[in-house]
Amino acid sequence: MTEELEQILSQLTQPDNAVIQQATAQLKEAFKDPAIIPALCAVMSGSQNPQIRQIAAVMLRLRVKKHWKKIRPDDRESLKAVVLQAFMQETEHTVQHSLSQLCAMMVKHETPDRWPALLQLLSQSTASSNPHDKQCGLLLLNKVVESNPEPFKPHYCHLLQMLSTVLQDHSNPTALYYSILTLTGITAYTGTEEMNQMRSIIPSLIEALKHLIKADQEKASEAMEVFNELMESEVSIIVPHIPAMVHFCLEIGCDTNLSDSLRVKGLSCIIFLIKLKSKAVLKQKLLSPILQSIFPVLVAAPPPGEQDPDDEEDDSGDGTDNDNPKHCATQIIDTMALHMPPEKLFQQLMPLTQACLASENPYQKKGGLLCLAVLAEGCADHIRTKMLSSVLQTVCNSLSDSSQVVRNAGLFALGQFSEHLQPEVSKYCEQLMPLLLGYLSSLNQTKVGHVTRAFYALENFMENLAGTEIEPYLPTLMETMLSALNNTDNLKIKELTVSAIGAIANAAKELLVPYFPQVLESLKCFLTATTEEMRLLQTQSLDTLAVLARTIGKDVFSPLAAECVQLGLNLTDAIDDPDLRRCTYGLYSAVSTVNPECLIPHLTAITTIMQLALKSNEGITAHLEEDKAFVLLDEEDDDDDDHEEKDDQILGDEPETEVHDVAGFSVENAYIDEKEDACESLGDIAFSTGAAFQPFLESSFQQVFEMRDYPHEDVRRAAFGAMGQFCRAQHKVWKENPTEENHQALLKLLNVVIPLIVETVRKDHERQVVMGALESMNNVIKTCKGEVFTNPSCLKEISYVIRDVLKKKTVCQGAGGDDGEDEDQQAEYDAMLQEFAGEGIPLVASSVPADSFAPFLNDLLPLIMSKAKSSCTVADRSFSQGTIGEILMALVNVPGGRAVAGRLSNRLLPVLVAGVRDSDPEVRNNSVFGLGCLAQTAGPIVVSDYPMMLSVFSNLLTKESDTRVIDNLCAALCRMIMSNVEAVPLEQVLPALVAHLPLKEDMEENKTVFSCLAMLYTHSPALVVKVMKPIVAASTHVLSNNKVDDETKSTLAMLIKEFAQQHPADFQAAVTSLPGEQQALLSAAISAS
Repeated sequence: MTEELEQILSQLTQPDNAVIQQATAQLKEAFKDPAIIPALCAVMSGSQNPQIRQIAAVMLRLRVKKHWKKIRPDDRESLKAVVLQAFMQETEHTVQHSLSQLCAMMVKHETPDRWPALLQLLSQSTASSNPHDKQCGLLLLNKVVESNPEPFKPHYCHLLQMLSTVLQDHSNPTALYYSILTLTGITAYTGTEEMNQMRSIIPSLIEALKHLIKADQEKASEAMEVFNELMESEVSIIVPHIPAMVHFCLEIGCDTNLSDSLRVKGLSCIIFLIKLKSKAVLKQKLLSPILQSIFPVLVAAPPPGEQDPDDEEDDSGDGTDNDNPKHCATQIIDTMALHMPPEKLFQQLMPLTQACLASENPYQKKGGLLCLAVLAEGCADHIRTKMLSSVLQTVCNSLSDSSQVVRNAGLFALGQFSEHLQPEVSKYCEQLMPLLLGYLSSLNQTKVGHVTRAFYALENFMENLAGTEIEPYLPTLMETMLSALNNTDNLKIKELTVSAIGAIANAAKELLVPYFPQVLESLKCFLTATTEEMRLLQTQSLDTLAVLARTIGKDVFSPLAAECVQLGLNLTDAIDDPDLRRCTYGLYSAVSTVNPECLIPHLTAITTIMQLALKSNEGITAHLEEDKAFVLLDEEDDDDDDHEEKDDQILGDEPETEVHDVAGFSVENAYIDEKEDACESLGDIAFSTGAAFQPFLESSFQQVFEMRDYPHEDVRRAAFGAMGQFCRAQHKVWKENPTEENHQALLKLLNVVIPLIVETVRKDHERQVVMGALESMNNVIKTCKGEVFTNPSCLKEISYVIRDVLKKKTVCQGAGGDDGEDEDQQAEYDAMLQEFAGEGIPLVASSVPADSFAPFLNDLLPLIMSKAKSSCTVADRSFSQGTIGEILMALVNVPGGRAVAGRLSNRLLPVLVAGVRDSDPEVRNNSVFGLGCLAQTAGPIVVSDYPMMLSVFSNLLTKESDTRVIDNLCAALCRMIMSNVEAVPLEQVLPALVAHLPLKEDMEENKTVFSCLAMLYTHSPALVVKVMKPIVAASTHVLSNNKVDDETKSTLAMLIKEFAQQHPADFQAAVTSLPGEQQALLSAAISAS
């Protein structure tokens, strides 16, 4: 049979389809004969043609993979002997590779200990003094261990000793290569007993890589993966060697003689290391050496006649190109900004950045601007409070630079600032809007890459403006946008324009109504397009339509809502595109907030398509190691497969599970984005449509729940957001229809979601996911209040997890690390994570009886108060004072709140008073608010402190210039009066209070102020009548302000009516001095009340 089989296999190598098909049919027959195994063995070890030997090895591997148990025991044993013999005598590398994969597949079925000859061969060959034998042994070791890391665990100590020896022999680069790959394969499986051994190997590993780089850069690039594996699986192994590793990676990353892919590997290791161990990097004083090394990479000019990839005309401008060293250098600074305390980073970074910005060389300037741009996200507070004006000036100046390279970088920086430095950056609207509009009008539209950046900057800046800020520019903006839509044939520019209209709508809201018909007319043409080239424009138009639905006003958009839903469904029926589907989900979600009724008839179709998106594995590529050419044969190699499987089951054998040789997975971004948006939209639609969503709640929840440990963090974060929305949706349904069934359904959901959130906050590695989980938990507590705590363990679990975040005890905060750190200095994102946790404290306080929460609050308060110290950042001090105020405010309305606030007053009063004297207005504002809340909540218990508090307020009032602080001061005085009117010297306080009306910024506090004045009028009318004139003058501003709620306006109108009826002469005198339209406003308010 051997010769016949060799003949068939040789036909498979012919370039003739008919011959191959005939050979395939013959093979199918041959595979029915049990003698096929010995015959394949004979061909594999005896054929003269290496290609046929390789095919035989692959055929055997496929046979072993699916049908090991059906191979006769004596054939199995002879196969084990033959494959090892064939492997050692083989001279062709490709055949050896296939033979090593065959061995690896056999080990999956036979543990290493049941194949002593394999262990013996590995032991002898890897220790051989013959370089070729050693290489072969290490290739075999790599393949069998990589495929079966677990079964080899008992041999790890011996393996590590052997690898350590090989790594020290630099004369055989191929041996080094396979040793490093083997080390990479077992890293994730090593236990504590191997830790010290692993640690001791690192110096040899670094040296071995240096030699491998000299011999073969491509192999070295692959071998560098070992560092990522070490950091991901067991970062403690590399901690003692961080300086050596950093210097090695910098050496590679900065060596322009090496390939880009290898340099990128080196620099990427540093990015990963900073993300995981930023404190250790700082502690080992590595910040300066890293910056000194990467700056030359960041500012390097491209070779003559070339451009940087991000300056090329076809670049999308979104910074997605990450396979070049310059991009990695920028990413290192971006990662530092996200993971290091700004004070420490800026001290080292700014001198280098400023030197670049002062240079005449365009690439030096570009490097400096990119630096500023990527700092904006991670160090936003630091830039906003300490240097915004100067860096904005630098960036604006760059827009008129003679070099387009510099202008490109300037636009990117301005876009980043606009996105991350809000709200302060919007205050520069008068300088920036004319600059950006002028810039846009002078652009050469053929340079689409540059136009893209200009739109990016403009869009990010406009999106966050208030309506009043964008209003003066709206006519020019919309004229520019509509003209671009109508007069350009360039689809990219149309797409950018449609996106910009969405940003304008976010800022302008109802002010956009006059332009809406024209915008809609243009969008309709794009939305109904059928050609592939229009797809991006179509997708962007759906996005903008969703923004318009949320912003243009219910009355204007509602008539279109049903048509929009139908449009979305038609598009997803006709076109299979994840981006397009994702945008329809956003559109349904937006429509549900405006007109939920028109979604209800389509909920079956809409939820089905979104649930399918979550279930789908589309876009996931498994990187299989097997040779695709032979899969076809394998699929068809047995007609009686099913019978055999049934026979196996009858005989009591388990049917064999097919083993895949998967080397890894990759997922296309579009499918990740689709899953993320499907989660968010399902949550929003469930909440908006309420009871109508009930039939779909369980199936939707189940699919979203499955995403809780999806590999990509954006999907996990969205899943937690959606699970929170499902809880809020069920709470709304129960409130509208309070049946026991609805109540039980809510409790069931909460019992799944809250423990899951708590576990995720503790264990997830990604800060963004943990922030999302905390935000979701806070929203659920805010809506569902006491229902969350029906389960008795919930109060303890939630309080403890908040405590753990405030103490930095969670995985994503590097818990268990041995990095010493300066308590008062941390990365802004780490501080932000703690703020999300801190926001939960007042929400819990307002949801349970004060005495139940008091023991937990006693533990949590010191952690909040410690952030009020003068050495802490402004953001921390503001957060601390604000949280104390919110906690006190929460205690006002819960049983036992007054007593608990009274017991806390001695601890809180000194902290709040110190905050009133802070240099930062936001901290002063929050402290004033907190003192007012303390007076209101603790009531008589703090009366003895009133004189001191009034003295503090009086001093502040004489020198305060910040209007928001003054507004809150007025409200705090009112809270003191309402809490204990007898303890306040009204003769002095009231005139000072009304002299600062109307409130200028904090409109919500009008409720406090006018409730207090109404109460005082009842208590001491004569006192209030004395100050009637300023009250009446202020009231016209309040009654005409749409930011003041109706209840407050009603309270005020009743007070004014009392003035008019009971004190007509005084009232008339107060009104006469007002302008005509204000007098008319008062008359109307009096008539209406």
